[in-house]
Amino acid sequence: MKLWEKGSVPNRSVIEFTSADDRITDMVLAEWDIVGSMAHVIMLHEIGLLGDQEKTDLLKALYALFERASNGRLLIEDGVEDIHSQVEKELTLALGDTGRKIHTGRSRNDQVLVDLRLYLIREMDALAANTERLFLKWQELSERYRNIMIPGYTHMQPAMPSSLGMWFGAYAESLCDDIAVLAAARTLNNRNPLGTGAGFGSTLPLNRRLTTKLLGFDGLMYNSAYASLNRGKAEMALASAMAGIAQTLSRFAMDVCLYMTPEYAFISFPDEFVTGSSIMPQKKNPDVFELIRGRANLVQTLPSQIAGLVSNLPSGYNRDLQLLKKLIITGFSELKACIDITLLMLEHIRINENILCKPQYNPIFSTETVNQLVREGVPFRSAYKMVSEMASEGSFRETSVQDYTHEGSLGNLCNVEIKNLFYERMKSFKSKSARELADDMLAESL
Repeated sequence: MKLWEKGSVPNRSVIEFTSADDRITDMVLAEWDIVGSMAHVIMLHEIGLLGDQEKTDLLKALYALFERASNGRLLIEDGVEDIHSQVEKELTLALGDTGRKIHTGRSRNDQVLVDLRLYLIREMDALAANTERLFLKWQELSERYRNIMIPGYTHMQPAMPSSLGMWFGAYAESLCDDIAVLAAARTLNNRNPLGTGAGFGSTLPLNRRLTTKLLGFDGLMYNSAYASLNRGKAEMALASAMAGIAQTLSRFAMDVCLYMTPEYAFISFPDEFVTGSSIMPQKKNPDVFELIRGRANLVQTLPSQIAGLVSNLPSGYNRDLQLLKKLIITGFSELKACIDITLLMLEHIRINENILCKPQYNPIFSTETVNQLVREGVPFRSAYKMVSEMASEGSFRETSVQDYTHEGSLGNLCNVEIKNLFYERMKSFKSKSARELADDMLAESL
């Protein structure tokens, strides 16, 4: 079944190619498609295009389909193009002409737009919640190991004293900015395209504000042509947010790979969390973090993939946009897997608490010697020159975490302030599930 059939039999190869993975990815959207249809039915009744009994019958039939979808028992049958077609087919089989009215005032364009936006908003909320778990873990480790000093590196060379508390805390604060970008992407996606049809509106007196309220959107997408023109833009914003989280994960994974080497030996993991070699008995490989790095790096390509897909499209709907769904769905899946395994590994991390005992790290305290001279009244540039002359053979006084007092330094990590900032930005993530929306609409309308 195709919603656009006109009597001729479509070529099977054409259908297979144009459907691509839609019959698979659409099952991810099934519950949201049904929820969008329930709101549309309530609206059609409100404007007089459905009778009382028709509305009741359609809502009950749609809710039954929702139950099947949530239990994994609703499938897109062979010969049916997508979830929209499957739902309409099911309603028509169950209700006859009443089922044939479900597409009144809609196009597949605004249907898929609604499905995607409802799905994306919910998935962004889930991603934010998962990111919160990682944020709290990094903050916990930052507090626990705030007094364990390590060398800080620039240009891959030991530079100045740092701490494991600062290292973990830096990645926690990175997630603050990642969440801010994700919240902005959510705002862009949280507008209702239902009723814009194929991109040019309808002569039917659709009540778009009602469906906006029923579906929990913040507001309308006003211009019908922009609803289609926005395809790719909203996904690009989301992809950029996902890429930011992926970059944080990738860079952390790279640090871990370095810090696990014998040359660094800052951290380690139990044998059951590392892998070995088929030929070298001594190997303890950081395969988990190498794969986090690799998979997160692939997620970072999402913005460029989307830009390449939509950069030269004309306005209006174009079938190229169908390919966006799989990219975003895969991105969510990859990020969840990477965050979950990172959290598991962090539960078992082992810390070397005597890192700075190695004599090669003594020169990192040279800057602190400069600062001591400055406190004694020596001009900074003169102090710098004096210390640089003794750097090759001098032994410098070690500092401690307590010697650092300003905001953001080793002794004042500002973890409380960072946590407050994170939760201020988390306030945006509060959508209802598909189940909650379906239950609300059924309860209020029957």
